[in-house]
Amino acid sequence: MNVHGKFDMAERPRRPGPLWTLVEWAASAFMLLTTRHKYVKHGYRRIKGPAIILSTHASFVDFPIALRASFPHTTRWVCSIEEFNQREWLFRHIGVICKRKFTNDIVMVRHVLFALRKQKANVIIYPEARFSLIGINEQLDNSLGKLAKAAHVPVYVLNCHGDFIRSPQWDKHPYRKIPLVTDGYLIASKEEVAALPAEEIQRRIEERFVTDDFAWQKEHHYKVKNPERATNLHKVLYQCPHCLKEHTMNSKGTTLWCESCGVTYELDEAGSLKCLNGPTKFTHAPDWYRWERQNIRDLVRSGKYHFEDDVYIEDLVSSHEGFVRKGVVHFTQDDNGIVLDGVLDDKTPFHLHKPIHSMYSIHVEYDYKGRGDALDIATVDDTWFVYPKNAKNVLTKLHFATEELFKYHKELGDKK
Repeated sequence: MNVHGKFDMAERPRRPGPLWTLVEWAASAFMLLTTRHKYVKHGYRRIKGPAIILSTHASFVDFPIALRASFPHTTRWVCSIEEFNQREWLFRHIGVICKRKFTNDIVMVRHVLFALRKQKANVIIYPEARFSLIGINEQLDNSLGKLAKAAHVPVYVLNCHGDFIRSPQWDKHPYRKIPLVTDGYLIASKEEVAALPAEEIQRRIEERFVTDDFAWQKEHHYKVKNPERATNLHKVLYQCPHCLKEHTMNSKGTTLWCESCGVTYELDEAGSLKCLNGPTKFTHAPDWYRWERQNIRDLVRSGKYHFEDDVYIEDLVSSHEGFVRKGVVHFTQDDNGIVLDGVLDDKTPFHLHKPIHSMYSIHVEYDYKGRGDALDIATVDDTWFVYPKNAKNVLTKLHFATEELFKYHKELGDKK
C-alpha cells in the first residue's frame, strides 16, 4: 500500500489474519443486534465456499448482512474506491478489493478470480454499484454471468428487504424502526455454472434482484412513525406530476410539495402517498420515479436531451490526501456523452470525455459528506466527484439520462 501516492489498484487482496477476521465478524454481529434481522435461505442450507455472493444494495447495513450469510467462511469484498478514503489500511487488512465505479476494470476481475481460486474465499459483490434511490432494483452489469463462468464457483443472491425503508439514500439518519429480512437464493451450483450458458446465469441473477421496498412494507403492514420520513424525498421525486415542472419539488417532515403550483403530498406511515389538495397522481413512490424516468427516456429518444452547468470538481488523490478540490469547469451531458472542460485553479487545462458507451449508469450522492450533491465520474486511473454549481436537485435526472442514453445508443448500435 502506498500511503502518500495514488491508490495501488494492482495490489492483490490480502488474506486477513485470524484477529482481523474476528474483528470483522464481531463488528457485523454488533451492527445487526438491534435490527431484528431475519435470514431466509432458499435452495440451500449454508453457503458453500468459495462462492460469488451478489447482494442488492440500499444501505450500509447490507455489509453485516452479507457477512452473516457468508459466516463462517472467509470473505473478500468488492468496494468502491472512495470508501478507501482515509481508511485504506483497514480495508487492505480485511481483504477488500477496490473498484472505480462503472469502469471496465479487468484488474478487479483478476483480483476476484484470485480470491476465489487461490485464497478459496467467498467474494461479496454489490453489482448495482450504488445505493437504490427509491427502494427498487437498479440496472445490473450485464457481464455477471460471464464472471460466474470464468470463476467456476457457485453463485448466490441476497435480496434484502427493509434496509431502504430503514435508511433511504436521500435521508439516511435517523434510522427508521422496521424489521429487516434477507432472502438468500442459490442461483447456480458449481455444476450448473459449468453446464449453463452465461446468459441463463445472468437471467437468473436479474430475476432474483427484482425488489420494491415500499411494496414490501405495505405487503407486511409495517408502519414507519418517524416524523421526518418524507424529508428530502424531493431529491428523488423532483418533477411535479401536476404542473410537470422539474426541480420545483420540496419536502420536509411527512410532506412533499411543489413550490410552483402548490400541490402537496403526504407520505403516510404505511409508505403510501396521498395528495392533500388535489387528485392523487401517484400513491406509490416508485411509480412516480418510473414516470420521471419515462419522461427522460422520451426526451433522449427524441434527440432533445441536453444538460449543462458549471461544476466544482474534486479529485480523490490518495487515502492520505483524500478529496482535493481542483476548481470549476463546465459540465455537459447530451448525445456526445459527458464532457468536462475548463481550466483548473492551478491554471492547468482540463478535459474529460466519457462517451455514452463507457457508462451504463452513474453513481450519485445526495449531499455527500455535507459538501453538496455530487456525481461520481471515474476513469481507470482517477475518480472525480462533480458538484453542480448552479442547477438545483438535478442528480436523479442525470442518473436517468446516463442510463437511458446508454440503452438507446446500444439499441441503435445493435440494429446496425
